[in-house]
Amino acid sequence: MLRLLARLTAPVLAAATLSMAVPVAAAERPTVVLVHGAWADGSNWETVIPYLHRAGLKVVAVQNPMSSLEADVANVNRVVNDQGGDVLLVGHSYGGVVISEAGNNEHVKGLVYVAAFAPGSNQSVNSILSGFPPPVWFPMLHADAAGWVTWPAEAMATYFSAGLPAELQAVLASTQHPTFHGVNDAAIGATPAWTNHPTTYVVATEDQIIPAPLQQHFAGAMNATVVPVEGGHLVMLAQPEAVANAIIAAAGG
Repeated sequence: MLRLLARLTAPVLAAATLSMAVPVAAAERPTVVLVHGAWADGSNWETVIPYLHRAGLKVVAVQNPMSSLEADVANVNRVVNDQGGDVLLVGHSYGGVVISEAGNNEHVKGLVYVAAFAPGSNQSVNSILSGFPPPVWFPMLHADAAGWVTWPAEAMATYFSAGLPAELQAVLASTQHPTFHGVNDAAIGATPAWTNHPTTYVVATEDQIIPAPLQQHFAGAMNATVVPVEGGHLVMLAQPEAVANAIIAAAGG
């Protein structure tokens, strides 16, 4: 009787053990914290997030004030500290500057740059760009009396959101997050976070804001794993699955 009971219960116990092992393994994977860039907010990741959820990842998209680099870094650190475990930081565009500083948080275990600036020691966006001619779109930006900068809709569609459907481009222009002009003057500290963490760089091959060769330069300087994806600056909206797959791989599969 005991032998029969053992034969009957063994498969059930094995299945129970397996079902218990899966959540434990998933719990060991980092929380993905998504950091938007200028003229954007957390909703820029809305088409990427479902893929991450389907991969079993916990995801938080920050909402940065865009008032200063210091304020944005403080906000990301607040979110990172609130997760209670390891974090994979993902930054798009100016968000790459933010994660290059906030990534020094002890809870951060890896970084993903998506068509992003990756400053070196004591660098700002403007110091990076100082060696290049001003971009053709720069004079098209609008600054209000208080120094907050936005894109006119037509210019945004031509450069910033190039390649996306016209209706989406119009929505992005209407909902863009004004960005204070001084954020690009602020430099990160002496130790960029990418010097201490495994790093992935998603290169947007058709980007008209941060040209692909400059993105490749950043990736090379960081010795990052490079993932080329066909698309413009908002590549996560154009190719969400490809961008999500790069994040999933960086999170450990």
